[in-house]
Amino acid sequence: MKWAWRIARIGGVDIFIHFTFLFLLAWIGIAHYSERQEFTDVVEGIGFILVIFFIVVLHEFGHSLAARRFGIKTKDITLLPIGGLARLERMPEKPSQELVVAIAGPAVNVVLAVVFGIILTLTGGWSPVEEISVTGGSFMERLFAVNLMLIIFNLLPAFPMDGGRVLRALLAMHKPYAEATRLAATIGQAMALLLGLAGMFFNPMLVFIALFVWVGAAQEAQGVETKSALAGVPIDDLMIRRFQALRRTDSLESVVGYVLEGFQVDFPVIDDHGQVVGILTRNGLLNGLARRQPDLRVIDVMDTNFCVVDRSETVETAVQRLQTGDCTTLPVVDQGRLVGLLTIENVGEFLLIKQARTQTRV
Repeated sequence: MKWAWRIARIGGVDIFIHFTFLFLLAWIGIAHYSERQEFTDVVEGIGFILVIFFIVVLHEFGHSLAARRFGIKTKDITLLPIGGLARLERMPEKPSQELVVAIAGPAVNVVLAVVFGIILTLTGGWSPVEEISVTGGSFMERLFAVNLMLIIFNLLPAFPMDGGRVLRALLAMHKPYAEATRLAATIGQAMALLLGLAGMFFNPMLVFIALFVWVGAAQEAQGVETKSALAGVPIDDLMIRRFQALRRTDSLESVVGYVLEGFQVDFPVIDDHGQVVGILTRNGLLNGLARRQPDLRVIDVMDTNFCVVDRSETVETAVQRLQTGDCTTLPVVDQGRLVGLLTIENVGEFLLIKQARTQTRV
């Protein structure tokens, strides 16, 4: 994710923190300082938030470990002001597996809430029920309340929360996956409307959460529709066959001519055997030209960290690589030799054409 910094690596999974998280810490610090102008209040407030997000990391690792059980790797975990996001290599194909992965996160919070509850019971540390909240009560009671809040929030039946995926998995056990997703997304957006209305009268934060839920539901539905439309489509039907490939010894000035004459923004770099050895991206070209060195060659600025897709692979695999990679162009190879290119743009054009062909004329 852009604008995120890696802060740790645990169990082979990178933990990132988004820069907006710093605004949350600053807001918490200012809010605590404004009450009594005591620096210790600031430390306590920020410290408690950091503990909460450690719990969020544990929650996300619940998803990660459950996914690993089904042979699915976790790419990374990113901490955002609204919680955590674990990026899985792919979603489970079976509804029962998706159900396990989705429920594993809240299950971690259930276990933590039980542990904190047992400790409070054994130590006699319970306060009256009406005094227990995220902001009131002892430190242990507040952690207990945090886990209850995370359980309730994450199990709301709306994407992108875990409850939305639980709902979709349960529906998909009896309906086609795409239909189950559409129904779950519709329910999620209905809930977003209710949250938005409640936010106007009670808490403005609910309006922000409603927007988050609405967008998440729309994205999930669109993603599944795209996946369904591309199912069974061979890469040959989408790939670009007329393209310009470069050699490592080509000058950057010669590439400028190709850019101005054609439609390509990224260029595959091949060797004498037609095998891809690099990608010259638009940013790489512009950065190279900005160095004002007339003798610069493609090999000096090309990116050697790139992905390719084999002609025999599925379009779904190719699109997933395009969406998760840094390069917007994916070379298509056949027995190692470059035969075409695939971009998000031509995938989008294919979907638009397919939709136009299937529309019923009125």
